[in-house]
Amino acid sequence: SVPACCSARYNLAVLACFGFFLLYALRVNLSVALVDMVEPNTSLAKNVTSNVCPEHSSSINVPRNTTGEKYSWDADTQGWILGSFFYGYIITQIPGGYLASKIGGKLLLGFGIFGTSVFTLLTPLAANLGVGYLIAVRALEGLGEGVTFPAMHSMWSSWAPPLERSKLLSISYAGAQLGTVVSLPLSGLICYYMNWVYVFYIFGALGVLWWFFWMFLVSDTPETHRSISHAEREYILSSLKDQLSTQKSVPWRPMLESLPLWAIVVAHFSYNWTFYTLLTLLPTYMKEILRFDAQENGFLSALPYFGCWLCIILSGQIADYLREKQNFSTVCVRKCFTLIGMVGPALFLVAAGFIGCNYALAVAFVTISTTLGGFCTSGYSINHLDIAPSYAGILLGITNSFATIPGMVGPVIAKNLTHNNTVGEWQMVFYIAASINLFGAIFFALFASGEVQDWAISGYHLHRN
Repeated sequence: SVPACCSARYNLAVLACFGFFLLYALRVNLSVALVDMVEPNTSLAKNVTSNVCPEHSSSINVPRNTTGEKYSWDADTQGWILGSFFYGYIITQIPGGYLASKIGGKLLLGFGIFGTSVFTLLTPLAANLGVGYLIAVRALEGLGEGVTFPAMHSMWSSWAPPLERSKLLSISYAGAQLGTVVSLPLSGLICYYMNWVYVFYIFGALGVLWWFFWMFLVSDTPETHRSISHAEREYILSSLKDQLSTQKSVPWRPMLESLPLWAIVVAHFSYNWTFYTLLTLLPTYMKEILRFDAQENGFLSALPYFGCWLCIILSGQIADYLREKQNFSTVCVRKCFTLIGMVGPALFLVAAGFIGCNYALAVAFVTISTTLGGFCTSGYSINHLDIAPSYAGILLGITNSFATIPGMVGPVIAKNLTHNNTVGEWQMVFYIAASINLFGAIFFALFASGEVQDWAISGYHLHRN
């Protein structure tokens, strides 16, 4: 094979990694800033939680910057603000996959992140104009982000040799975890020392900067790349020659009747339920139940995603090693990795609800839970490319549409279940997430496939002889 170092395909993976880093930074910074945007007396949780766990502020009291505007939004309004992103996000999934197969993923991904960055820059203005404007801006950010994963999957269908798929995709998508890792504590610090508006200005500006690099350095296919070596171009094209379809129309019906696709849908939905519930509510849980202040909170909220990031990178390497060197079948690797990545988190999540105020253990369990989830990236998460490389962007659009529902519903249900912020209510939230995870893992293990499906290569059997 062609060396990885400085190759066009690895450069694409690294640039994509930065892109997804920024996307997630732009997505989660609101969860942290929101704590600072809301007037303290609007949530009545204070007097309810005081008797659950003792307060432990070991930190030196730095005078907080309190220049930022404060808004009187109640818990339900906050739930809507946090959920509004997904209303935009769900709309552009399938169109994003379809468009990427027509106009290419480069422009779509580039402008998706560019648009999200611009709306992030407008967030403080929108918040000042009123809660409706803020919800609208977040939904528009969702519209921009919705095209990004399908567009990236679509690009990888032309760029990733089958036996390097887990490696390349895990590098590019791991950026999402890293974005969460960096932006949670960093947003906390920015809120603490500056003012919450800068959370949106700083990350928004970085997104615009990234866009210039992306537009200049990346191309949709190896054939159109400016500086790719001849050897690498040949290597990628020859590795994919029997995998792609030549037909122009999308085989919607056989695609939607395909059980392996529904296996990915169920796994994707289940995994995201846990992921989004934690992503949007972990800062709240730590603040209201375990009683951390914002500075500690940011670093400890970020720990689980750092573990997940490491796990994604390592499991991507392991998955391709097992397929290439140990001759494990693709489907075996995908199923095993999905089982580890869904059953593991379910067990530790339930455990996290049962250790009372031992916050070191709580953080440890939530961290292990999220870390093990990283195995899924080399499991169901890139299985679209195994079963139908030509339509990977569209398939991801379909599964991600279903998988966005937990982002809309999960936090709202969780907020409704935890009105009194008791430990028992939170245990219920963790229980629900864990049982959904288990179901998804079992369904995927039963019905997933690792082979390119017949409907995905029609148009090829004509040229084989």
